[in-house]
Amino acid sequence: MNLKKIGILAVMSSIFGGIVALTGYQYFTNNQTLTSIEAMQQKAAFASYSDTAGLAVPDGLNFIHAAEIATPAVVHIKTSYIAETTRPSTRDEEMFKYFYGDPYGGSNQPREASGSGVIVTAGGYIVTNNHVVEKASKIQVVLNDKRTYDAKLIGTDPTTDLALIKIEGEANLPFVVYGNSDNVRVGEWVLAVGNPFNLTSTVTAGIISAKTRSINLLRDKDNMAIESFLQTDAVVNPGNSGGALVNLRGELIGINTAIASPTGAYAGYSFAVPVSLVKKVIDDIMNYGQVQRGLLGVVIQDMTPALSKEKSLDFVTGVYISAVNQGSAADLGGLKEGDIVTSINDIIIGSTSQLQEVVARYRPGDKLKVKYIRKGDVKETSVVLKNKLGDMAIVAKNDNSVKSKLGADLQPVSGGEMSVLEISGGAKVAKIFSGRLKEAGVREGFIITSIDKKPVASPDDVVRILESISNGGILIEGIYPNGKKEFYGVGWQ
Repeated sequence: MNLKKIGILAVMSSIFGGIVALTGYQYFTNNQTLTSIEAMQQKAAFASYSDTAGLAVPDGLNFIHAAEIATPAVVHIKTSYIAETTRPSTRDEEMFKYFYGDPYGGSNQPREASGSGVIVTAGGYIVTNNHVVEKASKIQVVLNDKRTYDAKLIGTDPTTDLALIKIEGEANLPFVVYGNSDNVRVGEWVLAVGNPFNLTSTVTAGIISAKTRSINLLRDKDNMAIESFLQTDAVVNPGNSGGALVNLRGELIGINTAIASPTGAYAGYSFAVPVSLVKKVIDDIMNYGQVQRGLLGVVIQDMTPALSKEKSLDFVTGVYISAVNQGSAADLGGLKEGDIVTSINDIIIGSTSQLQEVVARYRPGDKLKVKYIRKGDVKETSVVLKNKLGDMAIVAKNDNSVKSKLGADLQPVSGGEMSVLEISGGAKVAKIFSGRLKEAGVREGFIITSIDKKPVASPDDVVRILESISNGGILIEGIYPNGKKEFYGVGWQ
């Protein structure tokens, strides 16, 4: 075989190999199971999205690139509500109404409101605020190019004020890729993109003025709200809620949510949910229909000079553990009252809001590395997060299990408690959430000793007895740690 034939064969082999490789790649990517928004973004970005990872900030801090990337992917959300004729006004609604108007005007006529949203996949998933869409009977999305679609509500999370909606019929929509809010630095330039006062596709610039900021805005009936906002001085006004906060590479680093203002209009500061939390919450809504919260099971306080003096501790940056729930993830991991948490999974922890936000990125069953200080010694442990019911399972959206219906984390009664209270066993309500027990007035610490006169020696007995009851009322008897005996009538159906 001469050199000419060898060369031809080599070229043909290369071409054939390339075709096989491309075909294989296309088959793999088309059949890959995607379980997160970030994975969807990466798949699309590999083929079509401009690479901005190495983008340098232009001379003179030109914002054009970031605006051109983000603006087409920020949508105008219009919602319709049926106003109630009479209803009390809550603090949350008073603070939020400036963002989307007040849909309740004392009339039973349909009313309209508006906000913003961010397209995060080419297939039409859109992130916005819970307060923009939670009471809507109809959701309409208007794209930057004026195309209009009806949107479906996928799910909401009031504890972080986030929601996920979706429009159908389009497969190549512009979207904003996730950035890394952990790497954002105070003083860094950012852009806010939204639709203030119905002025569509408005871009404003500012800097990150603080991180992990809590403003006591969100309220949750189970006291599980997470506030760890990015604070900026980018101008945000009514209608910006649910819009994008992006860095100069055009990457999403937050969802604009609130403003600090005595008038309802911009007065200097705005707040955004960091994308590190957005990613997890939105993936949970997409995959499970609701957010999966992993809990440490601790009561915490910010470390301050005053607290360190009170507790006779050397002042360090961190979060002080003032109580540990029995049987919780923290308890099983060896954490104790008086420990000072300094980092979680190598993220330095400086405040209670930051600790809550970092833990909220994980699900029940996830293992976290916790560094802490105990009596001056630096220690490290691993904890496995539990759900609000005290186990490590993923909670289904329509979970109708006994623990879920009760709304309580039940724990065994310790030998010391049994001796003091002169009982032979029981199931202690270590933590109470929304459910039958809370509705009946049961408080944390209550020890269930019998149900319908059937003795309860352990939490398993509660489950066993209640699983045999199909509907009707039940009588729960027990005792509080102070020795006071109580009984409660609980509806069970």
